[in-house]
Amino acid sequence: MSRANNATMRAAVLHRLGDPLKIESVPIPRPGAGEVLIKVVACGVCHSDVHACDGDWPTPPALPLIPGHEVTGHVVELGSGVTDLAVGDAVGVPWMYSACGACEYCRAGMETICKQGEATGYSKPGGYAEYMVAPAAFVAKVDADADLYALAPILCAGVTTYRGLKRSGARPGQWVAVIGIGGLGHVAVQYAKAMGLRVAAIDVSMEKLALARTLGADALFEVGAGVEASIQTHLGGMHGVLVTAVAKQAFELAVHLLRPGGTAIYIGQPGGMADDVRNSIDRVVNWELSIRGSNVGTRQDLHEAVDFAASGLVKAQVAMTTLDEINSIFEQIRQGTVMGRKVLKIA
Repeated sequence: MSRANNATMRAAVLHRLGDPLKIESVPIPRPGAGEVLIKVVACGVCHSDVHACDGDWPTPPALPLIPGHEVTGHVVELGSGVTDLAVGDAVGVPWMYSACGACEYCRAGMETICKQGEATGYSKPGGYAEYMVAPAAFVAKVDADADLYALAPILCAGVTTYRGLKRSGARPGQWVAVIGIGGLGHVAVQYAKAMGLRVAAIDVSMEKLALARTLGADALFEVGAGVEASIQTHLGGMHGVLVTAVAKQAFELAVHLLRPGGTAIYIGQPGGMADDVRNSIDRVVNWELSIRGSNVGTRQDLHEAVDFAASGLVKAQVAMTTLDEINSIFEQIRQGTVMGRKVLKIA
């Protein structure tokens, strides 16, 4: 399908960091070599989108910016050289827009830290729009009958937590804690259970802990005095801890929940406070603990994470909304009141 050069689309656009997004009419992009044009069906709203628009991270996004990196839709146009996808295919676009494929990190299967990598909805236009362009090699083809609204959060919340759990090294039957049962955490609980792990859910909200219980969590802990002692006494500590919350206290707590030899995985990214996190060197050294960062997922992680969801083992709790409500949704995320995942119904 070929589109006129002057064709336009609706999109939510950020022009200055910290400002509200503006719903505008902008040109529909055209796919270049190796790219596809996607008619967006749905786009999940991630806390990272809020951080991007608020300018919370050291490297600012490219402005003007169309955010959104949990994108599902259908291919409507192929750029030259694209042979693995066809017009009409259902696809998903994750945070990792592209990687060079040739550096030492890409060759080692760590394309998530490629120094030439691009990010959807950050350095490249994302899915808060009716159409977007993406490299064909980095999108995930999904089943034609897939629920593209339910699948959208898997493109970030799913693949990110799935990779984090893999990087924890926890084995079936062992204990992992998920700190923060929000957009990422409620999906992490499901991936952990699907991987045969026992799960302790930790949050400040009893409502979110109740959600974790319905999703299969084996133990629930409200953040407060005594949570560390309770977990160490009754469960012997955690083999792995996945931090999806954005409060610095969550990152500090994670190390105290580990049993000897355990691993804390940092996923959530606190806006403007990451450098303030403190940990006990004595505890890390004497118990031989590990602290690892986990940054989204590789293409292989993406396909594996999508397969879990397609098999019905993982399903995001989705609340549908519209592009016109985006600024209100951002404020709800800032206040920590969103349950599950907000998904924009674009098409």
